[in-house]
Amino acid sequence: MSLQLERRGFLKRALQGAFAAPVLAALDRLGLAQGQKMHVNAPAHPAPPARPTVSLNVRDYGAIGDGTTKDTEAIQLTIERCAVFGGGEVVLPTGNYLTGALSLCSNVTLRIDEGASLMGSPDLPDYPLAEVRWEGRWIEGYIGFISAMDASNIGIAGPGKIIGSSAVVGRVDRKTGRRLPALIEFTNCRNVRVENCYTKNYGMWSIHPTYCENVSFKNLTVESGADGIDVDSCEHVVIDRCNFDTKDDCISLKSGRGEEGFTIGRPTVDVHISNCTFSDAYFACIGIGSETSAGIRDVYVDHCKCVGARTFAIYIKTRVGRGAFIENVSMNDLDVSGARQGFLRFNILNSGKHDEYPVPGDIGIPTVRNFRFANVRVTDVPILVEGTGIDPHKPLDGLTLANITGTCGKGIFLANVKHADIRNIKVTGYEGALLNTSNVSGVGLAGAAQIESANLPELPEPIREPAIPYRLH
Repeated sequence: MSLQLERRGFLKRALQGAFAAPVLAALDRLGLAQGQKMHVNAPAHPAPPARPTVSLNVRDYGAIGDGTTKDTEAIQLTIERCAVFGGGEVVLPTGNYLTGALSLCSNVTLRIDEGASLMGSPDLPDYPLAEVRWEGRWIEGYIGFISAMDASNIGIAGPGKIIGSSAVVGRVDRKTGRRLPALIEFTNCRNVRVENCYTKNYGMWSIHPTYCENVSFKNLTVESGADGIDVDSCEHVVIDRCNFDTKDDCISLKSGRGEEGFTIGRPTVDVHISNCTFSDAYFACIGIGSETSAGIRDVYVDHCKCVGARTFAIYIKTRVGRGAFIENVSMNDLDVSGARQGFLRFNILNSGKHDEYPVPGDIGIPTVRNFRFANVRVTDVPILVEGTGIDPHKPLDGLTLANITGTCGKGIFLANVKHADIRNIKVTGYEGALLNTSNVSGVGLAGAAQIESANLPELPEPIREPAIPYRLH
């Protein structure tokens, strides 16, 4: 650890001193020199990372790649050397590179060649402790296998493999309560690309960007013993042409939990998911929530296949006490099969861990509006839509279900929805009424059966104002 800190000090001094001139010159070529600001309202498609100015081979700096010798120091030194030269590529040629945690630097792309594997150490001391995000709160935990903090113009490129250790299993160390390492984790970074890689992790979330802007994941294979990609309080994210095989949500969108997330107020905004295939053995293909206390807005899903889910293919979930909003969710052109509970569910009442410091009063009831699902083909889903878990004090404002075809065991169940638009639902095989409603207004509701109050979910107790107002601590 002392050697790692010494290297960090060298890097900082180099950037501030003798190496500053070439680095600033490189940044000037990238349009990032002093006086020029990054744009917060960046386009949905991220800008590419820095054009490489150098290409450094990790074997030239002592990496062995035999799968048993730890190459952590050699690879980390190569990354930092690349950074102080102004940026470029760090190349892992064919081989198996066993390492502890690695930290990327601005303007550096880690390129893993065909036949190369970056393999996580089985030893927890090889992953330094830091403040990490876990289930919407900042806690002490182990940093990701590959991570970056406060970096810009960074990337990971294949076609090689990134594989976590099978000895590091689970999400939290039961003895200490510390969160275990994610596979890939970016915190407060801009212009991030991960592409053309195979990734495998065992017990913790695989890929976890937090507080990031302009992030792109393309052409990935994601195998995970937990979540695949968790987008956490990020803006302008693209996930395209990725294949998921996970044991929790394939993709989950989050933004913090309870008063901490609500007070910090970093929403997840502008997420584009397209041309992906999802298979999940434990929960959902795409989950929105349940940690949503800073809000989720502008989510677009297109041209995707859901081929397996233990619950619902699409699951939008939060709870009273989260506060904030989930709004402007649009999904189009989906194929859904292998979903063991159904196609779509809303649970805005009581999903996820109840926070120690919930958001009190009416403001703690999440606002949900403008959901659209169109051109969906389902195969033998038990329930088409389970949408009764919505608080009547804040109904879902705006729901479109259009052009849905296929086979299902039961139809659509909705409660506490206004401005609904239900049209061209052409499914077969269901029992009972196709459309079942309670306190729903809008168009396309003719002939709907009334849901009895006894069949609606129980509402949670209101959350009272605390005697002492919450403060970040």
